Amino acid sequence: MSTVERDKAKAGSNGNGKPYKVIGTRPIRHDGVDKVTGRAKYGADIHPTGLIYGVVLRSPHAHAKIKSIDVSKALALPGVRAVVTHKDLREPGDRILELGEGAVNLRELSNNVLAADKVLYKGHAVAAIAADTIHIAEEAAGLIKVDYEILPSVLDVEAAMNSGAPLLHANLFTDELGQKATQPSNVAKHFRFETGEIEKGFAKAKLVIEREFRTATVHQGYIEPHNATALWNADGHITVWTSTQGAFSVRQQVAELVDVPISHVKVIPMEIGGGFGGKIRVYLEPVAAILSKRTGRPVKVLMNRADVFEGTGPTPGSYIRVKLGVDAQGMITAGQAYMAYEAGGYPGSPIGAGAMCIFACYNIPNGRIDGYDVVVNKPQTSAYRAPGATNAAFALETVVDEICTQLKLDPLEFRLKNAAREGTRRVDGPVFPRVGMIESVEAIQSSEHWKTPLTGKNRGRGVASGFWFNCGLKSAVSATVNPDGNVSLVEGSTDIGGSRTGIAMQLAETLGIAAEDVIPTVGDTDSVGYNDITGGSRVTFATGYAAYEAARDIQRQMVGRAAQLWEVDPSQVTCEQGSFIGPEGKKFTFKELAALVNKTGEPVVGRGSVDPEGCGGAFATHVVDVEVDPETGKVQILRYTASQDVGTAIHPSYVEGQIQGGAVQGIGWGLNEEYFYDAQGTMKNATFLDYRIPTCYDLPFIDTIIVEVPNPGHPYGVRGVGEVPIIPPPAALANAIAQAVGVRMTQLPMSPPRVLHEILAKKS
Repeated sequence: MSTVERDKAKAGSNGNGKPYKVIGTRPIRHDGVDKVTGRAKYGADIHPTGLIYGVVLRSPHAHAKIKSIDVSKALALPGVRAVVTHKDLREPGDRILELGEGAVNLRELSNNVLAADKVLYKGHAVAAIAADTIHIAEEAAGLIKVDYEILPSVLDVEAAMNSGAPLLHANLFTDELGQKATQPSNVAKHFRFETGEIEKGFAKAKLVIEREFRTATVHQGYIEPHNATALWNADGHITVWTSTQGAFSVRQQVAELVDVPISHVKVIPMEIGGGFGGKIRVYLEPVAAILSKRTGRPVKVLMNRADVFEGTGPTPGSYIRVKLGVDAQGMITAGQAYMAYEAGGYPGSPIGAGAMCIFACYNIPNGRIDGYDVVVNKPQTSAYRAPGATNAAFALETVVDEICTQLKLDPLEFRLKNAAREGTRRVDGPVFPRVGMIESVEAIQSSEHWKTPLTGKNRGRGVASGFWFNCGLKSAVSATVNPDGNVSLVEGSTDIGGSRTGIAMQLAETLGIAAEDVIPTVGDTDSVGYNDITGGSRVTFATGYAAYEAARDIQRQMVGRAAQLWEVDPSQVTCEQGSFIGPEGKKFTFKELAALVNKTGEPVVGRGSVDPEGCGGAFATHVVDVEVDPETGKVQILRYTASQDVGTAIHPSYVEGQIQGGAVQGIGWGLNEEYFYDAQGTMKNATFLDYRIPTCYDLPFIDTIIVEVPNPGHPYGVRGVGEVPIIPPPAALANAIAQAVGVRMTQLPMSPPRVLHEILAKKS
């Protein structure tokens, strides 16, 4: 059996023994027909009347001053309508804008959209052209003359932290534990989390292991490139069509950068061909808007694949040093981590999230975490599925495995003994409510995979765990009851992994109707209340919560209508499993009452608006079997099983898909993927031919085990699902490689040349 799941013929339970009718079932996704027939509209599919095309000119240098930009020849080319540079954007000042998953400094965001006085990485946008055809625009881009003063570049986080490293920003002074440094550097921030007494903790340990780890820059690898089409209308209102994880976030970023009131920007989110955190920050939308203003025409700007790799935000490379102490009984006594993450050209790496997650799977009574945010001459980093946590888990979980090996401890028993549980305080401060770390480990322990012996030469089995804290944030929905009993649901969260259906199912469950009786739509920013981004594993939790509240609002209104029809007090009417029950055996089904509501008063429209706390952290434990070729260093995955506490699986198929997809991305990160730069800062593998993401030929089927420890902070016990699965794979693979060929891998990716190097080094 490939998946541990609930019986398809029987839905789950709400924890009180009452069966769910919709939650836990597997309805066909509402947008499925449009997706499989090709009718779904993605960002590149929009063609407003009068459309012209934009192209962005990008820097060929990793670090350089812009001395001058001459656009005269480009403007003289027939068919060219406009050329814009940074001076056409508003200068918003040093203000911080929250993006839902991370934050940006608006001045730095503006400089990243179009460079001001310096370029900070190869691929940094410098100017943009609008022309009648894409070919004319591309030709015009080649006619723009930019005079650069080339500067030394720094591409590695450790090198960038050295006192003599080339400075990216003359005005960047380290925030050193809350105090500003007096000399500029490439270190934007150093913070510390601490609990207990670290020295005493290590003094109690029987075994202390300290290791260093390095991870490469990797990209989210979404298939659809970035895109934006904008129309700056004559009345001053702007419409933007784009594939984004957050329409409301794009609205605010565009309004700030082009200097219009936020209500003058309407963002229409198109279908999205993947994002994983990389489509939150704006790149093209303000450029398309100002080109449209200058030309009076709608303008479309698309990235090619090289632009995506070189000009948008990957996840950071990192240097991590972990020290862990364990006593004679196998209990962790102390843990210490030094974590330096690359931020790219501007501050803002996910070092904070990484530090929050590195020790979170375990009870660490004495802990210290030092985090450093460091700028380098690479694209500014963006979120990538549990940003910062995969780097952290690779380091910690590898040390955990080495401890288990040296002390001859079962790695799952070690995790159970030291696992975080309800009441455990993380090193960074928060105390866990009810969580499922233990259950995720027990699920692997009970799995057929774990119980099946692994035999054969150069084969190994590795396990690793991971944590992501999830988030709630703001969501709003509206739902209208139609006379035929169907309900039209409008929500504002971009649907990346089937969330339309997941949200519709929660509305349907609350109303007692079928999932197929809900018609979900993702609305634009003028059509629905404010919604934060699709990110942080928040949508099924928070927007689902809003749908629950909207359904409760509908129920209250329909109880009143039934009472009006029966001429009784509303207190005498109850709602049970989709029917409305009155005195003396009176009863309406939902559909029966829906057919009457418009005849008895105004339409019934339910509204749900939430900013929920209690999002509930999520844990996963993975096990992988590998075979390593000692002649080439190639790692072949033989079997893979992932268990995860999901709280309550709303739609088990989507849960399985999220777990499998995240695991595959983590495998790619672990074995193959990296930005490969030359000494001048040029990325040499900026295509999918050379940037090696896994294919079906590289992978077995990913078995999934759905663990359900309901989250007390949600009416249906939901926890976020999408981010945790990317966290354990690199460490699990490293631990399997160690068992297979006896070498400890401390650098990602664990590509054949690196694995072979360690094998040969061991023999010599």
